[in-house]
Formats: sequence, structure tokens, C-alpha cells
Amino acid sequence: MSQEIKFGTDGWRGIIADDFTFDNVRRVAGAVASYVLNHEEPARGVVIGYDTRFASQRAARVAAEVLASAGIAIKLAGDYTPTPAISLAVKNMRAAGGVVITSSHNPWNWNGVKFKGKFGGSATPAMMKVIEAKVRAGAMPNGKKGSIEEVDLKRAYIEAVCGFADMELIRKANFKFAIDSMYGSGRGLLAQIFNDHGIQHVAIRQELNPLFPGINPEPIEPHIALLQQTVVKHGCHAGFATDGDADRIGAVAEDGSFVDSHKIFSVLLRWLLERKKWPGDVVRAFNTTLMLDRIAAKHRRKLHECPIGFKYIADLMMEREIVIGGEESGGIGYSRYLPERDGILNSLLLANVMAEEGKPLGQLVADLQREFGPHHYGRRDLHIPEDVKQSAIQRARSEQTKRLGRYSVLRKDGLDGIKFFLDASSNGNGAEPWILFRASGTEPLLRVYAEAASPELVEEILSSAEAFVNGQ
Repeated sequence: MSQEIKFGTDGWRGIIADDFTFDNVRRVAGAVASYVLNHEEPARGVVIGYDTRFASQRAARVAAEVLASAGIAIKLAGDYTPTPAISLAVKNMRAAGGVVITSSHNPWNWNGVKFKGKFGGSATPAMMKVIEAKVRAGAMPNGKKGSIEEVDLKRAYIEAVCGFADMELIRKANFKFAIDSMYGSGRGLLAQIFNDHGIQHVAIRQELNPLFPGINPEPIEPHIALLQQTVVKHGCHAGFATDGDADRIGAVAEDGSFVDSHKIFSVLLRWLLERKKWPGDVVRAFNTTLMLDRIAAKHRRKLHECPIGFKYIADLMMEREIVIGGEESGGIGYSRYLPERDGILNSLLLANVMAEEGKPLGQLVADLQREFGPHHYGRRDLHIPEDVKQSAIQRARSEQTKRLGRYSVLRKDGLDGIKFFLDASSNGNGAEPWILFRASGTEPLLRVYAEAASPELVEEILSSAEAFVNGQ
């Protein structure tokens, strides 16, 4: 009996040699081929790329062969390529879709397959449903063999992101940056861009190492410790990290402190609305900071809240003009560029904000906290048995649950997982305290996210949530 292949928020992931096998890659590729033949214009072909993980290059070739056997022409990346570069190529080449072999920020022993829509972004929930159904049906179409052509997808990508940021302004500001590719497929690209434009930088973890030694390629603490040390050691004004497939960003301030995705999103949003005055609404995922709501309200912009997963943001970007959309994990995108997140583009835009404001990154964050109130954030990933996970979610939803630790639950919101708003102090104009319980659909994992007006309160709320999950 073949293993079940379940799609999460952005494609399918599995453990290498256990779930992620070439046979299962063939099954997913067969389903993608069937989707393209029945729902897109197959003559436009499909773009395929891959990251730096173990077996990614070979799996990309396996997927290419399955799609070509179905009669679909393939443009196959000639090198490890960031996911957003694949998305851009899909749009620029007017392809029917894109396939990326990657497991993004997961640990070294995972790999996966993402599918990108013809618009150059995460496949919509409706598209993913169709592909998942085709996997279950065992779709494996055959036709007159299509061609497989290896192509360079990086050059056009570098041109596009540099055209979107003001590289000359960044150069003139004379800031120094540390850049960390976390051994991922962004390797060498930011360094090349900064070299080409005469921007001072120090680059770390650019080499190829599919074991991601000592880290998960996720641009959050503790994995960015080396970047924090590098920023301080070399007197940099900011540090930028991109994840395993370079579609997400993490950052470090000039003092070596971590700048989470919420602060990055807020810095970019404020700049776009105040300085750039770009038109459009704002969209954020359910687990992101409510500081964004305050910034949007000040500028009278409509803010949309959506379930977790960039595909929901991409969906909205196709329907209306979105000035910026983002999620908790560091994925941020713009309607006027692509309905796709992009860690390298966002690194350049953060450098752009710093150059225009004439301030290092930490000062920009401090300005936000002063104007919109202190907002602090935390997350815990609880690896627990499936029954404990399900029980915790049921109890959280229950009308009987009216307290968490020493705080009353003022109201609940069940858009994606279950969120409690708590009666803890918000220190005047600080963050409204909340906690979100969300079970992973693909792993024995329950994530808890919290926001409050101080780091101490965030930690207390997270500890209360963990005790609640464990039935204490």
C-alpha cells in the first residue's frame, strides 16, 4: 500500500528516505502533470527548481522526467535556485506552473515539493485540493515526450529584485551589512548583489552543506546566533538571514539583538505607507502582530486577516491590490512585484528603508515601539503525541475554558487554531495580550504563539499555555 501524501500550507514535505522517496516524488509530479494538462495550458510548459538539500537536484530531475513523459516541456534550473526566483521565472516565461524541490526551513532530514501557480506565487488552496485528489487517484499521465532544457534562472531574478529596490540609495548610505544564507539556496546571491553595487558586507554560511550543521535553516533564534555574533564583531548596521529556500527573512539589529518577522513586517509597512505611499490594502496572517493593525489604521488602510499559509495571502493578492502581505514565519510579499514571499528582496528593501531613514535597523524598531506601543512576541513548538495535541485543541475551544494561568479569557477567535485574548495588563498603549494554539496538520506538533506588552509577560503566557496543553 502506498503512503498517504498530505499537503500542508505550502505543498508536501516528508522525511528523506522515509516519506520523501523518489517514488513519492513521482506520484506528486504525476498529480501536478495531470493538473496542468486538465486545468492550465500545458503548451506553456513548467519551470522546475531545487534547493541545497540532500537529493534535491536528483528529485528535480525525477519530477522533470515525469512531467516531460506527460508531454509537458520543462525548463529545469541549472543550479540551486531560490524559490522566489522559480516563481518569477514562471510569471516571466508565462509558464503553466512551477515545481520546487525544497523543504524550506525544516531540519536537514526533510525534503518536499512546492507547486507554484502560473501567476508566480504559492498555489491557491483550490489548486492544492485538486492536486491532492490527483495524488490519491494515482494520476500518471503519458503523452508525446516533452523536452527538458536546463536554464539559468538567477540572472533575471537578480535584475528584478535590484530593479525593485533603490540600490544607489543603499550604496550612498554607506551602511555595512552581515548576510547569512544558512547554507540554503540563496547562497551567494545577496553577496553578489552587494559586490556589484559596492555595498559593504560580511557573508557567512554561503557554502553548500546539506546537513545544515548545528542549525535548522530557519531565520529565527537560536539558529541565527552566528549572524548575531558576526554583526557585533564586524560593526554592522544590520544582519539579514534567508531560510533554506530563501523565501523568508530574519534580521539582526546593530547591537546583535534578533529582529523578528513581525518587526520586519511593521518597519516595511510603515515605510511603504508613510514614505512610498503605495496604494492598496494590508493583509496579515492570523498569528502575526497586532501592531500592523495600528499602523494600517493610522493610515486609513483596510487590513485583512487570513488563515496561516502564504497561499491565502497570495489568493487575496490576486483579487485586489495589496500593498504588502505577510506571515509570522518571515514570508512577506507585494502585489506590485509578485504574489510571493521573497527573503532576498525583503533584505534589499530593509536596507532601502535604513538608507532612506538614515538609521540602523534597531533604531527603526525602537521608533515603532515608541509610536505604536511596545509589542513583544514569542512562540513555542511543542512536540507532543497526537492525542495530547487533539485534547489540548478541544479543551481550548471548549466554552468551559475561561481562564489561562492567572488571566481570564476575554474572547476567543477560531479563524485558524484557537486564539485567546487575555485580561493581562497592556501597559497603557502596549500590545493587547493574546495566545494562539495551533496544531500542525502534518506533524505531531502543536505551536503556541503569544503577544504582549513585555517580554516577561509573553514568557509567562507561553508557560501557562504549555501547562494547559499538558493538562496541568
